[in-house]
Amino acid sequence: MASTRGTDRPAAAQGPVRYRERIGAPWWMWATLVALALSAWLVMLVVLGPLGALWTALAVLLLGGTGLVRSAAVVEVRLGGDGELRAGRARLPLSVAGAVVPLDAERAAHARGPGIDARAYHLLRGWVPTAVLVEVRDPRDPTPYWYVSTRRPERLARALEEARPGAAGAPSRGAPGDGAGPG
Repeated sequence: MASTRGTDRPAAAQGPVRYRERIGAPWWMWATLVALALSAWLVMLVVLGPLGALWTALAVLLLGGTGLVRSAAVVEVRLGGDGELRAGRARLPLSVAGAVVPLDAERAAHARGPGIDARAYHLLRGWVPTAVLVEVRDPRDPTPYWYVSTRRPERLARALEEARPGAAGAPSRGAPGDGAGPG
């Protein structure tokens, strides 16, 4: 199987990074967390008093902030060897990557909604409306494609095309399968 979905295997490509993006929580999620902590402080002020309310608000901030930080994912394209796409903890050697399709918000919504294939690998971040779809061409791997959320789909697609072994230059614009999208 070509794709690796854990961290227990050594990386196939240890070369320089061609593309890197950290997909963290947007500002409005952090603002919502602060508002939630303030609400908890106000409610607990009556129940627990000032010190208890402060500790409650700090706990909400700490737990919520930890969750938001841990929800961030790193997307990387590495050179060297066969090249490699890293999406979160998963890795895909570019030697088995087929068509690379940058998806605008509408096509990405379809690919993660009605057009989804449960066998595919999905690095979804709901607050990122665009994505890249990468076909997997490995007969031993049942994964038909990778769906990777990204804020810069064109740049990621270009980096993937340029990093693949024997890259000819122009990015592929065809969709996996019949050209109509995933599945």
